[in-house]
Amino acid sequence: MAGLSRGSARALLAALLASTLLALLVSPARGRGGRDHGDWDEASRLPPLPPREDAARVARFVTHVSDWGALATISTLEAVRGRPFADVLSLSDGPPGAGSGVPYFYLSPLQLSVSNLQENPYATLTMTLAQTNFCKKHGFDPQSPLCVHIMLSGTVTKVNETEMDIAKHSLFIRHPEMKTWPSSHNWFFAKLNITNIWVLDYFGGPKIVTPEEYYNVTVHWKTSCGDHLVQLLHCIAEDTQAQRGEVIWSKSHSK
Repeated sequence: MAGLSRGSARALLAALLASTLLALLVSPARGRGGRDHGDWDEASRLPPLPPREDAARVARFVTHVSDWGALATISTLEAVRGRPFADVLSLSDGPPGAGSGVPYFYLSPLQLSVSNLQENPYATLTMTLAQTNFCKKHGFDPQSPLCVHIMLSGTVTKVNETEMDIAKHSLFIRHPEMKTWPSSHNWFFAKLNITNIWVLDYFGGPKIVTPEEYYNVTVHWKTSCGDHLVQLLHCIAEDTQAQRGEVIWSKSHSK
């Protein structure tokens, strides 16, 4: 009887452990965007997506709300020299509500992508709304065109002295942890000089946007909310447009 009881206890324990492990494996991850960032979950909803008919505005929207992207370069590693090489990089196009459309990076010569760029500055950056709650909320798979992602191609270069403060402010306000990264890594500010843009936001293939069309779009956040991105998104989501403001996407000037 004692042996039977011990066997039953083991079986019960195994069942409990199995159910707990299964829950851990299938539960959605709740990662953070960085120190002092808020989670991109249901509580921090995005402002409304611009009309899909206006691909330039959609592209600027995705760039502005993205905290990171995948940058593809041409590898200089001997094992894969000359082949595509992608890496995830933090980025920012400006403070909340004041995006310039220029993706800025904080890079170190120790990064593999930077070694690639030093030999060949051409790169393609992909950003997707899958990093926000937009696709999950609507039940869109990250690969679905409805989940909206954009591809920006061009060259990555160091910013000059006149643009240094803009790049620094743009990145540090969105990624405050960067301020604490070790100076021994020789960090520097860089940007993507955009030459080609593709927007995939609906079925039928990507839409082509010119850099001129892209940069002619501006975003004005008419709000009394704070200047932290997640605080701003919370505020816009929780208050009515009449009480706190509205998000206005417009062409900065007619062509």
